[in-house]
Amino acid sequence: MPPTYVLFPGRHHLVTRFQVERLAEILATGAAPAASVIWAVTSATHHGTRRNPLPAHRREAIIERVAAATGLPSLVAPVADVAPSDRFATTVLASVGLTLGLELTPESTVVACSTPEVTALYEAAGFVVLPVEDDRDPQPARPWDVLEMLVAQDERWRELVHPAAAEVYDRYGLASYVRDVHEDPTVSSEGDLTETRDYRTYTAAFDDASDRKWEQVGPFVRPGRVVDLGCAAGGLLERAARDPRLADSDLYGVDVSRHLVAEAEHRRAQGVFGHPNVFFAQRNLLHAPVFSPGSVTTTTTIALTHEISSYGDGVADLRLLARRIFEHTAPGGVWINSDVLGPQDGDRLVHLHLGGAATEEAVDLERLLSEEVAAFLEGLAPAQRLEQFARDFPALSGGRCDLRWVADGVAELPLRHAMEFLYTRDYLDNYLSECHERFCDMSYDAWVELLEEVGFTLDPGSGPWRNEWLVENRLEVRTRLTDAATGEPVPWPDTHVLFAARRVH
Repeated sequence: MPPTYVLFPGRHHLVTRFQVERLAEILATGAAPAASVIWAVTSATHHGTRRNPLPAHRREAIIERVAAATGLPSLVAPVADVAPSDRFATTVLASVGLTLGLELTPESTVVACSTPEVTALYEAAGFVVLPVEDDRDPQPARPWDVLEMLVAQDERWRELVHPAAAEVYDRYGLASYVRDVHEDPTVSSEGDLTETRDYRTYTAAFDDASDRKWEQVGPFVRPGRVVDLGCAAGGLLERAARDPRLADSDLYGVDVSRHLVAEAEHRRAQGVFGHPNVFFAQRNLLHAPVFSPGSVTTTTTIALTHEISSYGDGVADLRLLARRIFEHTAPGGVWINSDVLGPQDGDRLVHLHLGGAATEEAVDLERLLSEEVAAFLEGLAPAQRLEQFARDFPALSGGRCDLRWVADGVAELPLRHAMEFLYTRDYLDNYLSECHERFCDMSYDAWVELLEEVGFTLDPGSGPWRNEWLVENRLEVRTRLTDAATGEPVPWPDTHVLFAARRVH
């Protein structure tokens, strides 16, 4: 009995003319006459990244439009994003079974596939595999190559894509969206700033601090459209949603990280926010405006600006961020920012007194697993940890840590560089991720100059402050600072900034 189904697995961000021709050939020949094509849309839970720019519903719309235009009998089955595995074929078959209620077997199904590694998996499971790309196709033949032509604005992509797929791209502006995703310089192919962050630890730490952060920023918030940029998993908005003043407000969370936005959406589905108008989006405000001009009454950025400076183009990107926020802020609206802060006299030479001596050379930690990194650092004397930081921080962040040892355990270096080390040294679980980040790019005077240049006016109550808990529990533990010239003790500088910047007109 001839097969009833043609299983066509793939990410399907677009459909080419020759894919349709091959599928039609398979259906018209004895290989699978009168069969239905099952488009298994892989990585359906992953989007907004260079690997998977389009969400699954857009990909399904493209497939359905192509099927309707060509008469291909088709069914669509989403398959969750999974890590590469020898069980990939089994995962796809099981997902089709759950979605469509179909048990695909080698007797009922042929597989349409031209990827050698995937083909081998299905052949090992006993399936006949037929190619959907061959030497007859115009080059480049792979759909992904056509997508990259689109990104490069090579208009030949329109000659290769199926017209029905192109129509969906044009109707929803998908070509520019895909280009934006691919050209975002600050985000990895997986939709994150860094590949080394432990998001479970990161989210827990952010949530733990949300009550304290809301106490700080809440008094400055104006009702209306309230936007939390860098919202993580929504911890701050969860507190905002409880504020009676914001009962009629729209609360928006925006983050660049796919992982964090997915967690925020999950929390919303579980009813965590208890507010009808809470929304989340994965966007990068630096790459393109997210909100229309003058439409936002309050923007909050909590522990975000140092990341923008670190992963982007330094202070230039902070200036761009400030301009974008100013543009989307309504007259009378406010931008509230809370973050770490660089010392006011950052170039001042100090002596950093640490325990032990830097007797061992720094090593390449990127070869180790995260738990091995933490264990290695835990075993270092404080001076050795500084020596390791002086290797890792410049390599990963593009910053500097210029030091010279003037005695055992005593390093001479600029105050700014000393504070970069002290802000990072205790984050062992996320050490390599933290070494990507520069915490001291901006002093308070630099912030005032930037904000006034853009057009903001600072509210009373804005200013630098020193986190005494951080001083007592982190900075001064087994550590002290003295002036390099006089030997006098150097007080710990302000560690954080809180400002409310208003757009008056």
